[in-house]
Amino acid sequence: MTLTVEQILASHKANIETLFGLTSKAFEGVEKLVELNVSASRAALSEVANHAQAVLGVKDAQELLALQASLFQPLAEKTAAYSRHLYDIASGTGAEFGKAFETQASDAQKAFATLVDSAAKNAPAGSETAVAVMKSAVSAATNAFESVQKAVKQASDVAEANFNAVASTAANAAKTVAPRKR
Repeated sequence: MTLTVEQILASHKANIETLFGLTSKAFEGVEKLVELNVSASRAALSEVANHAQAVLGVKDAQELLALQASLFQPLAEKTAAYSRHLYDIASGTGAEFGKAFETQASDAQKAFATLVDSAAKNAPAGSETAVAVMKSAVSAATNAFESVQKAVKQASDVAEANFNAVASTAANAAKTVAPRKR
C-alpha cells in the first residue's frame, strides 16, 4: 500500500522526461510558427514590391481598377493557405500535448488500479463491500475519462471539418469575384 523510494523516483523521472519532451514540442511549434510568419512576410513584401511596380506602369483608371481587382483572388487564397498552415501547426502541437496527457492519465489510472488491487488483497476480512465499491468507482472514473476523450476527439474533428468548410467557401468566393470589364 505504500510507495517505495524507487517508485517515487521513477515517477518523478518520468514526469520530468515528459515535461522536457512537451517543452521541446512547444518550442518546435513556435519554430514552425516563426518559419511560417517569416516566409509569409517575405512573400508579402515581394508581392507588394511587384504590385507597386505594376501600379507605376498603369496608364488609366480602368487598368488600375482591373489590377486592384486581380489581387483579390490570390490574396484570399494565400490567406486561406496561411490559415491552414497555422491551424496545422496548432493542431499538431496540440495533438502532441494530448498524446502526452493521455499517456500520463493512462499510466496514472493503471497505477491507481494496481494500488486498489493491492489494497484489496491486504484488506481485512469483512471489507469486501468497500473494496467492491472502490473498484466500481475506479471503473466508473475510467469509463468517464474515456468518454470525455471520445467527446473531445469528436469536437476536434467537427472543428477541423468546419475550418475546412470555411476555408473552402472563402477560396471559392474569391474565385467567383472577377474583375469587371467595362
